[in-house]
Amino acid sequence: MILEERLTAFLNSLDAGNPAWLNELEKEARKTNVPVIRPETQSLLRTLIAAKRPSEILEVGTAIGFSALCMSEYAPEGCHITTIEKYEKRIPVARENFRRFGREERITLLEGDAALVLEGLSGPYDLIFMDAAKGQYPALLPQVLRLLSDGGLLVSDNVLQDGDILESRYAVTRRNRTIHTRMREYLYEIKHHPALVTSILPVGDGVAVSVKREKE
Repeated sequence: MILEERLTAFLNSLDAGNPAWLNELEKEARKTNVPVIRPETQSLLRTLIAAKRPSEILEVGTAIGFSALCMSEYAPEGCHITTIEKYEKRIPVARENFRRFGREERITLLEGDAALVLEGLSGPYDLIFMDAAKGQYPALLPQVLRLLSDGGLLVSDNVLQDGDILESRYAVTRRNRTIHTRMREYLYEIKHHPALVTSILPVGDGVAVSVKREKE
């Protein structure tokens, strides 16, 4: 927990919450140990979507479709969401959830490795939500920036690793060291990239919000 648990609970208690159908899907996901974006991250996404009013959203990492459905609920009329997933067991579940909640016309699911799928996309996208395997973030960034519209938002989830990002590489478990190193590289890159203005927020498991600079 990045923020003190009582503070997080208090802030979440103020939230107006999602429609009942989204709450039910979130409960289903948690019961089956499928990771979904945390309530505070959901709130941030709602705010960013309200401010940006995107017409095209790209999500990297679908899982069972909860975050895509959440974004579709708060996106403006006519907004289309493209989402990418490679885990074969979750793809049919996500497709069924999109059909179940009547969003199959508004959400397109592309199957395959994100690095390969991104190469075939032309964009531009007004908002890109990065929620893939954390170790892939640095490798995906060049394609993501190519696809992001000028003035567009890049929202990167799970960037602080429950606070482990603060630790020395040798203080984290051996199996997490590569991810730890790559995430530090990613955070440095998005904070120093000349095309981006970035703020890293201790929200949920850490969210980086980047704006792509307008071309002069």
